[in-house]
Amino acid sequence: MVTEITKTFKIALIVPCYNEQDNIINLFNEITQLPKNARYTLTPVFINDCSTDNTKQILEANNLIHINLPVNLGIGGAVQTGFMYALYNAFDVAIQIDGDGQHPPTELEKLILPIINNQADVVIGSRYITREGFQSSFTRRIGITYFKWLNKFLTHTTIHDSTSGFRGLNKKSLELVANYYPDEYPEPEAIVLYALNNLNIVEVPVIMKERQSGRSSINTFNSIYYMFKVTFGILFLYIRLKFNTKTS
Repeated sequence: MVTEITKTFKIALIVPCYNEQDNIINLFNEITQLPKNARYTLTPVFINDCSTDNTKQILEANNLIHINLPVNLGIGGAVQTGFMYALYNAFDVAIQIDGDGQHPPTELEKLILPIINNQADVVIGSRYITREGFQSSFTRRIGITYFKWLNKFLTHTTIHDSTSGFRGLNKKSLELVANYYPDEYPEPEAIVLYALNNLNIVEVPVIMKERQSGRSSINTFNSIYYMFKVTFGILFLYIRLKFNTKTS
């Protein structure tokens, strides 16, 4: 009798942190209290993006796996650092999860299963499929709808929650983002990167919570700047990738 050996997937939970001293221990505890799963192991990896509060001291005092960036790289640089860590340390999957408490660890399996079942290269957790849980501000929802249609026009891929930072990547995707990942506000632009590199993107409904403490880097004042910057980033990336494809 031959016993089938089931692979146990190593999953890195990439947690970008900038001034999240009030959230990181609660998040870590929520992750470690999840029921064990025979198919995968979860390893939280905190990326401290040169915080000015006590984030670094808390990570060190609690012996959490972390990387302290010497300068503030912004969300794109912090997330790419985590993705590179996952790739170079032989993780099979990396899940990006915010350090501010918006992404409940109880929702993680919804992102994990499509990847380990070989149904997706990239999984995006969406608030706007079933519209449960925290739905963000009215201004943010306008921007999210705008990027949904822009990305659909360019890539023929519909992502309802294009700014969601609750995402999972398999090893093929990690190899791509280790070489290039958008900076500052990367999530909508990254959809173009994945789609034009023929990665299979799957969006799944998740329930998110409101930020537990601290404040978001995107507010009403800089929403217009955000829209313009990300639009230009998406268009430049699209042109570059399409041009390279046609000339290669």
